[in-house]
Amino acid sequence: MSMAVIGLAVGMALGFAGYFGGFGAFLLVAALGAVGFVAGKFLDGDLEPGEFFRSRDRDRDRDRRR
Repeated sequence: MSMAVIGLAVGMALGFAGYFGGFGAFLLVAALGAVGFVAGKFLDGDLEPGEFFRSRDRDRDRDRRR
């Protein structure tokens, strides 16, 4: 499935949530979609948990030492 089709589906879901449920439902669907996206990235192996907790300064210092 192409990214355009996935984007279309997500946009339609957010539109329906906003129309039928109001702004609160729109935010809830958007937040849960973001959580699902991150979980999918973890399951695909594109993200590692340490990437969220590692500071950028340490990465820069480590790269300088190489």
